[in-house]
Amino acid sequence: MRLPRIAAAAAVTAAIALPAVTAPAANAAAPTAAVASASCHKADPYKVHHASAVTIRSKASSKSTALGVLYRSHKFTVHKATKYGEWVYITDKNTGVKGWVSGTYVYPVVYTCLH
Repeated sequence: MRLPRIAAAAAVTAAIALPAVTAPAANAAAPTAAVASASCHKADPYKVHHASAVTIRSKASSKSTALGVLYRSHKFTVHKATKYGEWVYITDKNTGVKGWVSGTYVYPVVYTCLH
């Protein structure tokens, strides 16, 4: 006798909850296009992370000749990267040295703009 009551109560509960779950919201707002403000667009898209300095090399290889050092505080320009981003070709604006740095330490800076 107890099992039929539990089953009946579950069926009634499901019947009451089902229209609320499946019915579309009548007053749901339509999605709007996100508009990014000018403050979201930064001019310096890459930074040195997880190291105080990175070696600038002549080729995209850790065994190639070291040309200089890119310090975390230095500004630099990214020209290109290898297919999967393992190496990044840069110009150090402080020293003028051009070369490859490990993509492990050079990341694009990502800004999240909420409006």
